[in-house]
Amino acid sequence: MSNITTTIDGVSVKTEASVFFDGKCVSHQLTLPDGTRKSVGVILPATLTFNTGAPEIMECVAGSCEYKLAGTEAWLKSVAGEKFSVPGNARFEIRVTDAYHYICHFG
Repeated sequence: MSNITTTIDGVSVKTEASVFFDGKCVSHQLTLPDGTRKSVGVILPATLTFNTGAPEIMECVAGSCEYKLAGTEAWLKSVAGEKFSVPGNARFEIRVTDAYHYICHFG
């Protein structure tokens, strides 16, 4: 297990939240001084399908989830301190039974 990110210093935060799936996923966009974008958020218990534009790395900072990338059959687990990658222009499913707190790193 890797270290868990607890703070991200020196960022600007978009104060209006992005709310998806009737409030089951809520996130805030961060912009780092070099222009890199990330989002931090929480997914409440649900099974959801996301579509990506750019590649993404999902970092679990609390809770856990199971995810399944498009074209695969296996559900894989991600817990606090772990990350998983999603290709750009792809789809993935995520299953959450307890709140899943994440940082989405856009590639």
